[in-house]
Amino acid sequence: MKKPSSPSGETLQQSPASQRVCPVTGRSLEPPQPRFGLLGWLFSGLGLASLLWFLVRVIPKPSRATYPCQRIAFPVASSFVAWVLALAGSAFAWRKARNRGGRFWKTCLWGAAALAGCVLVAASLPSARSWAGITPNAPVGQAKGIFPGRVAWVYAPQAVNWAGYDSPEHWYDTNHTDISTVEQMMSKALQSVGGGGSDAAAWDAIFKYFNSSHGKGARGYQAGEKVAIKINLTTCNARSGTETVDIYGTYEKQNAYSDGNWLNTIDNSPQMLLSLLRQLVYTVGIDQTNIFLGDPTGNFPAYQWNVLHPEFPNVNYYDNFGGSGRMRTEFSSVPFFWSVTKAAPGQPAVQDYVPVPLAQAAYLIDFAVLKGHSVGVTLCGKNFYGSLLRCPDGYYRDALGMNEGDILNYSSMHASTPDPSVSGTPGLGHYRAIVDLLGSPVLGGKTLLFMVDGLFAGYYWDSHPQPWTSAPFGGNWPSGNWPSSLFASQDPVAIDSVCYDFLLAQWPNVVNYEALQGGAEDYLYEAAQANSPPSGAFYDPGRTGTALASLGVHEHWDSPITRRYSRNLDPANGAGIELVQLTAAKPPATLAITQAAGQTVVSWRTSLLGYKLQTAASLYPPPAWSDVAALPALVQWWNTLTNSPAQSSQFYRLSQ
Repeated sequence: MKKPSSPSGETLQQSPASQRVCPVTGRSLEPPQPRFGLLGWLFSGLGLASLLWFLVRVIPKPSRATYPCQRIAFPVASSFVAWVLALAGSAFAWRKARNRGGRFWKTCLWGAAALAGCVLVAASLPSARSWAGITPNAPVGQAKGIFPGRVAWVYAPQAVNWAGYDSPEHWYDTNHTDISTVEQMMSKALQSVGGGGSDAAAWDAIFKYFNSSHGKGARGYQAGEKVAIKINLTTCNARSGTETVDIYGTYEKQNAYSDGNWLNTIDNSPQMLLSLLRQLVYTVGIDQTNIFLGDPTGNFPAYQWNVLHPEFPNVNYYDNFGGSGRMRTEFSSVPFFWSVTKAAPGQPAVQDYVPVPLAQAAYLIDFAVLKGHSVGVTLCGKNFYGSLLRCPDGYYRDALGMNEGDILNYSSMHASTPDPSVSGTPGLGHYRAIVDLLGSPVLGGKTLLFMVDGLFAGYYWDSHPQPWTSAPFGGNWPSGNWPSSLFASQDPVAIDSVCYDFLLAQWPNVVNYEALQGGAEDYLYEAAQANSPPSGAFYDPGRTGTALASLGVHEHWDSPITRRYSRNLDPANGAGIELVQLTAAKPPATLAITQAAGQTVVSWRTSLLGYKLQTAASLYPPPAWSDVAALPALVQWWNTLTNSPAQSSQFYRLSQ
């Protein structure tokens, strides 16, 4: 019997088991026998289990597809399906190829099947855009407001002009923020949210909507009702005592804290607060003594006091310490309830009570700051973390200083954040304390208006401002521009959803930090679906025995360039958010008041004819304006008027 030969003419060796081997390498030339080892069985088992789990859970309730467990199961299940399809297709193709006897076709078909499987698996992975990103323009929840789901965004590039964090001049200085532009921003935001052709009409509509939806009838503001404004003073937190604010001296925020430039970390802009106070006092007609402005867990810094107090000396500026004319925040007898108790391990949870300024108020205004955080974002929802006097982690007042009181066992809000570094719960589908805060009838439930100060945005919790490079802010000084924005809405979920999208476009590494596993927006899903949340939690902070209704609507825009939501795309049938994009610019006339040689100097400039200077002794409605007797000859350049210090207080305006 003749031995088989190789193509080169060499004789191939026959092994004892009648297997052909290469005479050079000694390796078998027989085709390998198919094997299905432990890893193969493990992959098949996990894939089949993941597929069954996904189908059983998601088909009855499609919203469960956003749950963390389903986001893990779906890629495994889809990989398994892709593998099965590829295996079946390859087997079929192999049989066809054998009939033709073409090794080339076999190789092509195997490669095509493998490539198809990779494409299917890659397509099933979560989008890189956002760990928790739902499909754009796919709203969940029930929109709120006179114009349901409306968020007013006013962008005014000329509102601020500042050299940046390392500048020796500070962001809050009057020469870096134009108050006249800010007042235009406030006016436009209010009229967009409330409607009407004037600020007064807008406020009246906002109060009537609130009272009507709270069973008080469609009435406006009534004299004597109190309004509390909750601002964000995280950089002036009382926990650090005199390190952040000199509460025993100047009451100013301290540069020496942290990196020696702490005054340039941002809080609410004093110009924004001044504009809001002017609206409440002069437009709505609220007596100053019925207005409360501050943050229970922070101390009210001098740079804000020095702008606000001279014009509004009778407003109650409340803070944690209560020095130098500030109102010291104390607990009221009004209890605050959590739906889920998460006290420190081994300790009972102390009953929370609402601080006096917020408890006594008939209306709240939640005025947050636009910034990122270790939890992804800190906006209107998280601004309420500082509304209970004690600190979010359970410490009472400053905890580490003179007010410690050894109380460390209030319910920990940190346990319900997505930040694992503070024992939080990352991912989607978890109980979130923010929902209780927003839904409580004694806090979020009596909030008249939600606002976000975005003149300067903070990169992280410590509020380091950075110029923005994302659209439409990029392209100016020197690597971008300040966001120069104001947001307002009656829908707490919608406004945070919009600001989330802005922050995600600018700082995805903060908002979408991998360790959060998409949890930065989990509170928005939970709040939007508070009646049946993905977590399964029973949100009932009012202890009514009935779950909260939806607190608002959550969705993402179509892109950071067009910034369109479902109601923008379909005004007639859209059920989600409507983003109203507005602009404001410096007015054609400028008015300034300064001190010189012990006298008050009023100066103004106009670029158009027809403006005149007017004065009034009071701005309480209706103000009585009269023309200044001595009209200047110049009307297109700076004009001045000097008043004696002995003269009674006057208000001035430029009018056409």
